[in-house]
Amino acid sequence: MEHKAAAFSACTRLLLTWFIGLKAAEPRAAGGGWSSDSDVRLQDGGLCNIDVLDGSSLSHQQFIQRYAFSRPVILRGLTDNTRFRSSCSRSSLLEQYGDRRVRLSTANTYSYRKVDVPLQEYVDVWLRPQSADVLGSETLYFFGDTNVTEWQRLLDQYESPPYLLPHTSAALSFGIAGPGSGVPFHWHGPGFSEVIYGRKRWFLYPPDKEPHFHPNRTTLSWVTETYPHLPEDEAPLECTISPGEVLYFPDRWWHATLNLDTSVFISTFLG
Repeated sequence: MEHKAAAFSACTRLLLTWFIGLKAAEPRAAGGGWSSDSDVRLQDGGLCNIDVLDGSSLSHQQFIQRYAFSRPVILRGLTDNTRFRSSCSRSSLLEQYGDRRVRLSTANTYSYRKVDVPLQEYVDVWLRPQSADVLGSETLYFFGDTNVTEWQRLLDQYESPPYLLPHTSAALSFGIAGPGSGVPFHWHGPGFSEVIYGRKRWFLYPPDKEPHFHPNRTTLSWVTETYPHLPEDEAPLECTISPGEVLYFPDRWWHATLNLDTSVFISTFLG
């Protein structure tokens, strides 16, 4: 019976991956202007085997005891970032920050090439769907390295998750990315990630369970080529988060991300 259950689960993951496809995106107004009729999005949000809770139901003490040092959790309604979301619409960001330079990094695991371009150029030229056969070293991605001085007015509008770990402080990292993009498996200190527009799929492993991956292949290629064939005992924790949802990942947990739509997101790193 256990063998049949494992085989069924593996087949389920395979079928879910097969159904990843491209379809027309939502109307432009529904996604803050980040989606248009010509954009594409990945259909399949995959499984969700991570705890998903209402933020109001989890006290700080419960967060520390249950999740902070042991496992990820997704929290809904944790903060109200309506104002920040409005400021992150395509029109608002380009009007206020279109001429500001953003630092792009290659989407590979261990070595990053950096390129600085104006935000307007990134949106017009680089913010496009990614193919599974493109290497991480060939992919430029805006997922951090925000110049705090130039972007401070925007970042000040963001209400960070109210939970802090003992002896840590918070640092914000802002990003915008096209469908199919993402960061392959890596690890660092603990933190939170919130989606403002779009959807972001997460895959996580605990520190003592290093995943099988190629450091210069993208998350999209891992999902289409490696993920469907994983044995049951090597399956990741995973879930897709949508606007207003916050994912917490503990210290040194391996994680990879895949943007299913054109996505705007912000992370709070605890260090």
